[in-house]
This record gives sequence, structure tokens and C-alpha cells, in this order.
Amino acid sequence: MTVAKSKTPTQENVGIIQGVAQANILHYFDTLNAGEFDETAALFSTDGVMYPPFESDIVGQDAIAAYLNQEAQGLKAYPYKGTSETLEDDQIQIQVTGKAQTSWCSVNVAWLFILNQKQEITSVEIKLLASPEELLKLRR
Repeated sequence: MTVAKSKTPTQENVGIIQGVAQANILHYFDTLNAGEFDETAALFSTDGVMYPPFESDIVGQDAIAAYLNQEAQGLKAYPYKGTSETLEDDQIQIQVTGKAQTSWCSVNVAWLFILNQKQEITSVEIKLLASPEELLKLRR
């Protein structure tokens, strides 16, 4: 499978998250919520990594697109606010908090993104912010 190249996100075609100005992060949530998973995956670097909850690392655009197509159908992410900081090598770390909702649950979530110098997503770690008891209920 080849991932389609993403349209260049602009301020006009992306949502707003308090404290986040990086268009690729805003576009990540827009494409995710629209079910445009190939476009979501195209926002990652070629060797980008997704760290979803309860799963092994998903590496590469094709694998991320396949994972999202299988696991994220009907998912809606509601990012609320974020913070960013510059790391070594001009990478940017962005932490976004919000909610994720599926047909069977709603849970608070934190997304931790790393962007490279080209503003591509090199990694995103998705953490569910719930008590251990709530997390056990979420396991399939």
C-alpha cells in the first residue's frame, strides 16, 4: 500500500487547539476525525512511529495507515489544549490533551508528538488518562 501525499495544511483548513500552532498537528486531528487515515499517515516521516495504547509500536506510513484503517474507524478525537517546546536538533515536542470517543467509550487522552525539522511527525505516543480500573474496562 502506498500512502497518498497529504495536502499541505494551512491555518484555513485545520482546526484550532489552544496553545498549538503547528499546522501538521492540527491537520493530524482533522484527518483522523474525518477518517482520512492515509492522509493522517502521510503527516509522519517515512520512518515515523505511532505508540498506541495496548499495542506494539507501529512504524512507517504504510503501517500507520493500515493500523488506523483497522482500529480507528468511528474514532473522534477532541483535542483541547497543548504545549510545545523545542528539543535538541530543532525538533519540537508537542503535548496535547483532550478526549477520544468511540462507539463504546469516551476517555481522556494525552498525545505526545515529536516533529522533525521538516515539521513531519516522527513519533506520537497516545496515552489514556484513566484510572487502572477504567483502563481494564477498556481492554478488548
